[in-house]
Amino acid sequence: MEEYKLRILDMKKEERPRERLVKNGPSALSDSELLAIILRTGTKQENVINLSQRILSEYNLKQLSTTSLDQLTRIHGIKESKAAQIAACFEIARRLESFIEEEKPKINSPEDVYRRIYPRMREQKKENFIELCLDTKNQIIKEETISIGSLNANIVHPREVFKTALAVSAAHIIVTHNHPSGDPSPSREDIEITRKLVETGKIIGINVLDHVIIGDGRHFSMKEAGHI
Repeated sequence: MEEYKLRILDMKKEERPRERLVKNGPSALSDSELLAIILRTGTKQENVINLSQRILSEYNLKQLSTTSLDQLTRIHGIKESKAAQIAACFEIARRLESFIEEEKPKINSPEDVYRRIYPRMREQKKENFIELCLDTKNQIIKEETISIGSLNANIVHPREVFKTALAVSAAHIIVTHNHPSGDPSPSREDIEITRKLVETGKIIGINVLDHVIIGDGRHFSMKEAGHI
């Protein structure tokens, strides 16, 4: 009679590695369980947990991290795709050790907004409404185009603007849009949307620092003009 092999699907759901990671976090799992999640599947002869345990009985984590693809594929049950998954995992870990986060761009003035946005707005024939989400140090954590309007009009709803800001936990935002005519003077609609955004920001706790309108070689700051 053929010996029964326990499959992952035969295990109780709460005992499976992936489900345990989701429930308890990765630190709750053993090395072999973490490796099993990376490998995803086992073989006809053994499930992925048994495969992972066997691999780690032959190689400790340090040895496994420096094992070549050729050597990995010599392990029974490990073909090229699984070997690549193992190698990729350890390479990410090595890169993390030397990772240095680049300093985020900082906005200190309307001129900073203008210098950042103007080069890509110069040839635009439609109004582009862009949001800069900032942290407490006024560093940009996300830039997003909220809408692209017609030749001379752009309809923006505060809901769309603050949805992004809330998603990235922004402390402040600056909004900006271009005037294809080249004249950055604000329209009545520009002043009105600025007012609505400022009011909404006060309610939800995200400051609207400025609304900068980009023209041809010049710009207009709602903050400097006293509209904010």
